Amino acid sequence: MQLYLDSANIQHIREAAGWGILSGVTTNPSLLAKEDPKVDIKNRILEIHQLVGGHLSVEVISTDTDGMIREAHEIRSWFPDATIKIPMLPAGLAAVKKLSSENIPTNVTLIFNPIQAIAANNAGATYVSVFLGRLDDIGMNSEHILDEITSIWYTHGFESKIIAASIRNPLHIIQSAKSGAHIATIPYDVLKKSLKHPLTDIGIDIFLNDYDKLQTEIQKLLIEQ
Repeated sequence: MQLYLDSANIQHIREAAGWGILSGVTTNPSLLAKEDPKVDIKNRILEIHQLVGGHLSVEVISTDTDGMIREAHEIRSWFPDATIKIPMLPAGLAAVKKLSSENIPTNVTLIFNPIQAIAANNAGATYVSVFLGRLDDIGMNSEHILDEITSIWYTHGFESKIIAASIRNPLHIIQSAKSGAHIATIPYDVLKKSLKHPLTDIGIDIFLNDYDKLQTEIQKLLIEQ
């Protein structure tokens, strides 16, 4: 399962890119709004892609088909490698169908049930983003819903890649991998926390202490000689 970073924070992206585990980045208007309001969005997007490469989703803000298509073409004019993130709306599906015919990759976002995911695939989406945390927020079982979607995918051999999004904790990452999602897009804090374990830290301390003891013993032997 590929790991994407769900962020527009350039410091976080630079650090995580240095770990060598990322295959892409996803952004959205909410993430961009958290950054400096004076930031040049085009430059930020290009800087992110330069750091990570691979997949980078850039979201449209229109809610009508023609507006989404127009925005997609505008985004691709200054960032030819962009995957266009489209909201899960009937108008959005029509935009995906048109963009797919032009070989422009799309990521249908805000998917919460299998029927929405199937519709996005049938429209020609390159990626379908299933939001786990927001499902849990309203008392629904995100694990069960993701299992349903991946089961349908592998039964029918659908081509769209499943992105597990709205990741809130390390268990969501494990859940996504077990369910068979192709990708998990993860906030920086959750990803960093997921890579840590107290036993790892204890083990490193033990190794370093034992090494120091060994060096001390070696120095003693050299002095005695």
